[in-house]
Amino acid sequence: MHHLNYTMEESKRNDLTEIIAQVLDELKSEQGSSFSLDKVNLAELERRTGISRSKLRRLQANGFVDKPHGLTGRKAEITVLSGFSGLLDELLRSGITNSSVCMDRLKECGYIGGLTTVKEYISSHKDLVPAKRQQVAPQGSRGRRYSTDPGEAYQMDWGFVNVTASDGSEYKIACFAMICHHCGERYVEFFPNAKQENLFIGMLHAFAYMGIPKYVLTDNMKSVVIRRDLEGKPIWQHDYEAFMRAVGFQTKLCKPRHPFTKGKVERLIRFIKDNFIPGRVFREITDLNYEALRWCNTQNNCYHRSVDCIPEEEHRNQCLLTAGIVAETIEIARYLCPERAISFDGFVNYEGRRFGVPYSYPGRTCRIRRDGYVLHIYSSDLMQELTTHNVTWSRRDSFCEDQYASLQPEELPTMPVKALMTQKEAPADDSFSRYNFDKEGIWDE
Repeated sequence: MHHLNYTMEESKRNDLTEIIAQVLDELKSEQGSSFSLDKVNLAELERRTGISRSKLRRLQANGFVDKPHGLTGRKAEITVLSGFSGLLDELLRSGITNSSVCMDRLKECGYIGGLTTVKEYISSHKDLVPAKRQQVAPQGSRGRRYSTDPGEAYQMDWGFVNVTASDGSEYKIACFAMICHHCGERYVEFFPNAKQENLFIGMLHAFAYMGIPKYVLTDNMKSVVIRRDLEGKPIWQHDYEAFMRAVGFQTKLCKPRHPFTKGKVERLIRFIKDNFIPGRVFREITDLNYEALRWCNTQNNCYHRSVDCIPEEEHRNQCLLTAGIVAETIEIARYLCPERAISFDGFVNYEGRRFGVPYSYPGRTCRIRRDGYVLHIYSSDLMQELTTHNVTWSRRDSFCEDQYASLQPEELPTMPVKALMTQKEAPADDSFSRYNFDKEGIWDE
């Protein structure tokens, strides 16, 4: 590398000398025997070569030969990194090669230099980093990637993202992702958390977008499986098992740290964090989900080399022929509308916010569903819509009409009212009638 830099610098010097020599030959042919290197017109030479006069004056002292600087190749004995190289070496020996991480560690110890210096040091001391892999004996024949037929299997997983609020605080939101194993059709939705009720909502929304497959591939989520029996068969979480029967699909668990079976959705999560998340600013999670849906539509309509197709076209022409359709039943609606208990002051809690319930509703629980920017509150049997709220994502309580009973008792008529009387309008205010404005002209006389 140093030899290459030296060669490039030497080439530049040779080019500069060649340009000056060519111009000097032109001047010599023009001036004839009166030409002299010591009396060359530097202004004319500057005009023809484009080199500054100060540099030409320096070159003239050397006979117009561009020589390297006397300090070229020398390095300062004490640099801004001196005294911190030991700490940096320890980080490299620990396998930490991320320059930003090393920079943070050095700043904690008083380092005031820049990131480029740290990067150059890491690049020149790669020999301190331990090898990530060690050569071992061959393990046998090659394996084959896991593949499925159109519409046979989807993969799903959770990812988590840190969000910086307007007041500077940070909190986490969960990203639900599902992808078709055959064509790469994808669906992404964000939730305040990764609870089981949000898993059911995300899966139903994905099934409505992509169709219901025969199998869903996932890892050992707490909301999916409890444990395995002695024979290795999974013992499903009872709510998830009921959800599978209601929707009509089966679940296959993947081995931990085995990307050949569930690698598509894991790669999708990483792609979301590298492509969709960076620089993203949103007001509320509803806006974020609308942007995520537009992003999915864009990605699904692009050609993907890994599957050699456009996912939207392949999924519509092949996968949807075997995938099922989400049935609009009360049992499915219960999963889309999670149940909430009504507090003593007439509120229900949903996604970290409180919404009012009418006082006339006698039940102790109700069901809630957020549809875009509107929150619907239903009775526990989903037979009646109690009220709606505009989801502003404010931390303030959202009251509804008739949330509380009247504080004073009121008597209402028990028989039809037949008594009738008439009310007329009140007389107009005639307080200016005592003044005679017509005689105002007489006062002027």
